[in-house]
Amino acid sequence: MNNNLLLEVNSLKTWFPIYSGVFSRRTGDVKAVDDVSLTIAPGETLGLVGESGCGKTTLGRSILRLIEPTGGSVKFENRNVLAMNRSELRAIRRKMQVIFQDPYASLNPRMTVGRIVAEPLVIHKIVSGGRLEEKVAELLAQVGLRPEHSRRYPHEFSGGQRQRIGIARALALNPKFIVGDEPVSALDVSVQAQVLNLMVSLKEKFNIAYLFISHDLSVIRHIADRVAVMYLGKIVETASRDDLFSNPVHPYTDALLAAVPAPDPKTKTKKIILRGDIPSPANPPSGCYFHPRCPLRREGCDSTRQVLKDVAPGHRVACMVKAP
Repeated sequence: MNNNLLLEVNSLKTWFPIYSGVFSRRTGDVKAVDDVSLTIAPGETLGLVGESGCGKTTLGRSILRLIEPTGGSVKFENRNVLAMNRSELRAIRRKMQVIFQDPYASLNPRMTVGRIVAEPLVIHKIVSGGRLEEKVAELLAQVGLRPEHSRRYPHEFSGGQRQRIGIARALALNPKFIVGDEPVSALDVSVQAQVLNLMVSLKEKFNIAYLFISHDLSVIRHIADRVAVMYLGKIVETASRDDLFSNPVHPYTDALLAAVPAPDPKTKTKKIILRGDIPSPANPPSGCYFHPRCPLRREGCDSTRQVLKDVAPGHRVACMVKAP
């Protein structure tokens, strides 16, 4: 592993078995994450974008081992997370945290905000007694909440405030890496901007690396340093944020960007109409997974599996048409 990297994922697979018949025999697999490799440097934000159902959330949870992967490796600070036993995994999770998508479901309604934020500190025996209350107040202040909010319950807060509570909980153990699983998708647009700006400021203050998952390209453009585009369990393009938005190479990336509404209705944008429906991850197409819907497909696309290839410094694409 490159010592300049915080996280290195190699050939990660997460397949869910399909059982059918009277005897519940295994008849196939849902290939939610299929041979994914990516890297994240300290303090970097990698945006992960793709249509709903493409495997983004499963990838994020597999990296943290909230879901057990089927194969591959996940190295965090040069240690293989997938080879760790329970005590080693518990220790490494102090450095790897998650912010969930739904701020309404991710907080225990029977616990006060103070107990929710303090829980990681108590479990990992970081602080106790009177210092615990002080630490909770510090964490709430870091996310723009007041100390007295610690005595309230989650239902007493708005969606944006609840997500701030979730962020405070994620920050409690001073992590180096956070998976943000669409953390602003359930919020109003004005509140989204506040939470995004908060996450950016915390990243700069504490040098936190993010894997930021979203289907909203405008959000990704605001927060990401690099972007990975995912389709049907595979990464099809990676590039710096500016390079990807100004020069998309993969036809799927091109279609995603073309679908973003222009702020000015008078602005003319190119339209790309994709054929057919998204294939099932239980029965993916042969060759390039995108070929049944691709407007540029040619002979060989339906039989040759594509791997990421360099098309420019820091810009990689899995497409035989654009990156032969």
